[in-house]
Order: sequence, then C-alpha cells, then structure tokens
Amino acid sequence: MAGFARLTRTVDFRALHRLALPGQTEEDARVRFGWTAGTPGHLHHYRVSVTVGGRVQAPAPMVVDLGVLDGILRSEIVERYGGRLLNEVAPFDAVTPTCEAIAMAIFERIGARLPAGVRLDRVRVAEDDSLDAEYAGD
Repeated sequence: MAGFARLTRTVDFRALHRLALPGQTEEDARVRFGWTAGTPGHLHHYRVSVTVGGRVQAPAPMVVDLGVLDGILRSEIVERYGGRLLNEVAPFDAVTPTCEAIAMAIFERIGARLPAGVRLDRVRVAEDDSLDAEYAGD
C-alpha cells in the first residue's frame, strides 16, 4: 500500500475580534463595518481545519504523525489565538482579522513548521456556521 494521501485535522478556539482598518477610529469603523467594529470586539467560536498531504506507504501508511501535527496546531492556533482579542495579535495588529486574513496567517505559520515530506494543502477558518474562508497558498 503506497500513494499520496491527504489528512484534515480540525481544532477550535474562542477569540474576540473587531472589524476595523488599522489606525481607523471606532466611529469611522462603525460607519464602514457596523456593529462588528465595536469595542472591545465580539466573540466567535472559530473552527480551523488544516489539510496536509504526503506520500504514504506500509507498514505505517500515514501522512504525518498526529502527535506532531496536533502539537503544531495547538501552539500555532489554539495557544496563539485562544482567549485573545485578535486585533492585538500579530499580524492582526496591522491587518484586519477577517476569516480570510486568519486563514492566510495560519497557513504561513503551519507551513513553516511541518516535517519534511509533508505539504500543507489548505487552511479553512469558520467563525460560525454561516461563514468560513479557505486559503490554499499562492
């Protein structure tokens, strides 16, 4: 048994964010983004799905050791963003923390930490049941 496979792991975290352009006053942000611009921000239960791919072969046909992947996801997603106001966490202190921006930032951080031979395919970030964004790199 050998071939290329993909594996998706999902983690959750709760965090606040507010929609505002960097340096924008709350009043101006409210004109553009409505109630979502209010201080101190609003809470979401984010779900982040990370899909990795790689060659697998017997006797242990796996893309990546789950303990390794779980450790990366815990430190780069759950511990970094959980319980925080995202607007105060880099890079969102300079970029509006939309689902798209969060997916892109996570993609960069996770991709840099994966073991050799493991490829990051995509990151999907959902802030609720009705809104998610997916980033698959350039």
